[in-house]
Amino acid sequence: MVHFVGAGSGAKDLITVRGMKLLSEADLIIYAGSLVNPELLEYKKENCKVLNSAYMTLEEIIDAVKKAEDEGRTTVRLHTGEPSIYGAIREQMDELDRLGVKYDSTPGVSACFGAASLLDLEYTLPGISQSLIITRMEGKTEVPDTESIESFAKHKASMAVYLSSGMLEELSQRLIAGGYDKDTPAAIVYKATWPDEKAYVCTIEKLPEVARENNITKTAVILVGDVIAHSGYDKSKLYSADFSTEFRKAEE
Repeated sequence: MVHFVGAGSGAKDLITVRGMKLLSEADLIIYAGSLVNPELLEYKKENCKVLNSAYMTLEEIIDAVKKAEDEGRTTVRLHTGEPSIYGAIREQMDELDRLGVKYDSTPGVSACFGAASLLDLEYTLPGISQSLIITRMEGKTEVPDTESIESFAKHKASMAVYLSSGMLEELSQRLIAGGYDKDTPAAIVYKATWPDEKAYVCTIEKLPEVARENNITKTAVILVGDVIAHSGYDKSKLYSADFSTEFRKAEE
């Protein structure tokens, strides 16, 4: 059996209880060493074998899993954050399907939610934004034209941009060209929930400058939107005295 497990946004104690239990029971852990906090490996049992997928190809990962399966061993495939977001898990699952190997998934806390906790953000403030767009700039992986930064920017919704902290000159220009005002609040959150986490709040126009000043080139998520200002929003109807719910009647 193979368990795909989300490691969470960084902090050792932000993995789920289920994920921690699976790590403690695994015979083989294949972890994304370039991004996963190695402190999570402290949950493993003494005789567990550990492989770092940063040095492995897809074929090598699958071969290691297949060998463990043939030996009747359990594997945890430990991915950074939430595996369903930029986790490249589908291609692994397809190979396991081909081999007849059973697997399941355990979710994790993605970077944008770790970043929100650091900045005390609510991405869906009434009157400002009721949507969160998670996207990225083009790199080695292409982005469809229908999902361009400009096409998303026109909505002026809350946005979390992954895998793009080394391209902030272009990102800033394209966000503004797409519809955001240049003074729209933005933030660079470096290694959210790790011991060395850092957050820099600025504007879209100032993103490249702030990144240069603080030597941020990778391992950061870029947040964009008026929700970052914590102001100008409407209060939720959920707790309004004049709003009835299944559990509470409106006050007259």
